[in-house]
Amino acid sequence: MHLPYLATILIWTISLISIFLMLVRPRGIAEAYWACGGALVLIVGRLISLSAAGQAVRAGIDVYLFLTGMMILAELAREEGVFEWVADVAAYHANGSQSRLFLLIYITGTIVTALLSNDATAVVLTPAVLAVVRRANVEPKPYLLACALIANAASFVFPISNPANLVVFDQHMPPLMQWLRIFILPSVVSVVVTFLCLRLVTRNELRGQVAENLKKVTLSTEGKLALVGLLIAAAALITASALGLPLGAPTCGAAVFAMVVVMWRDRKVPLRVIRGVSWAVLPLVAGLFVIVEALQSAGMLRFALSGLAALTQTSQRIAGISAGFAVAVLSNVMNNLPVGLISGVALQHSHQLGPVSDAVLIGVDLGPNLSVTGSLATILWLIALRREKVEITAWEFLKIGAIAMPLALLPSLLVLTN
Repeated sequence: MHLPYLATILIWTISLISIFLMLVRPRGIAEAYWACGGALVLIVGRLISLSAAGQAVRAGIDVYLFLTGMMILAELAREEGVFEWVADVAAYHANGSQSRLFLLIYITGTIVTALLSNDATAVVLTPAVLAVVRRANVEPKPYLLACALIANAASFVFPISNPANLVVFDQHMPPLMQWLRIFILPSVVSVVVTFLCLRLVTRNELRGQVAENLKKVTLSTEGKLALVGLLIAAAALITASALGLPLGAPTCGAAVFAMVVVMWRDRKVPLRVIRGVSWAVLPLVAGLFVIVEALQSAGMLRFALSGLAALTQTSQRIAGISAGFAVAVLSNVMNNLPVGLISGVALQHSHQLGPVSDAVLIGVDLGPNLSVTGSLATILWLIALRREKVEITAWEFLKIGAIAMPLALLPSLLVLTN
């Protein structure tokens, strides 16, 4: 259906303004208000029908369930001190070397991202790392940047490593073994190259020594139960992925199971976890679903399909690299979650569920390492730093991202299309 010209212009204007305000957060107003506000304006202005908006919201049920489960698991680990313990263990085993501490923190971030999603690394691991490096009396920025960059660089190790993976593939998520055949080598390249770039750029800050009065810490009984629950939950999610099941319901079920395990010793943990979860993420995502649905009716889908059709006229390698870089750059302009939604719809309509869709996913996941506006995880990471009175400016991030993102993205796409 072709909309009147004025309606099309209004949809694009309202949608892009909403996304822009979501990214810059004027007056500190949370992202969810801008996304939901834009969706509400579109509905009230009859630029999208109420039934179409409702259908768009319902289409994200699996994503909401996945996010809910992951947020509960991450908050449970934070409440019981699991992340603080992991960071402390890394500092203890650094043996006074900042370089070794940096490597251990980076490895920790890789594992947390792979098993608990990039949001857990950006939001929950980051404050724990900051507390440890402050006790170690070292410059915190290299370690904090490592948390942000690995949260994106490792976010396609598993399907569960990034909520954006669900919106790109939707109902066509590859089973785990197929996923690993496609993405394990690009993931290794992404993680290693990002580490080398960040290590090179921050080499001067990592020359000093770590304070040697750090004590080996122990995990409480409740913390041990939380860790066991998290490992069982991760195993259950990987199993669900291997069976090709939708990940939303298993993620929620795994989160509830992990809380039940911890409740054996800590009866009040469910209430604390529920209070600590950032529930505003759910209406934020729902609002973005409505905005993307409106943009589809305003010609976005035709534009995306035309771009994909043009790529099919080139070689597989050129098509993959072009698609990956295009969505990577666009993710930093519009944020990777709406870009992932747009890309997923276009790929499904064009039936491009092969190498091009794989390259698009890598671009959506890894592209946000260019700037602080690239992904929701990076925005939340920045907010977490501000709460701790630490400032890493957008320019500081961009100077590193301009090196790390393209140098990691190109070889990742090359080994994908090889």
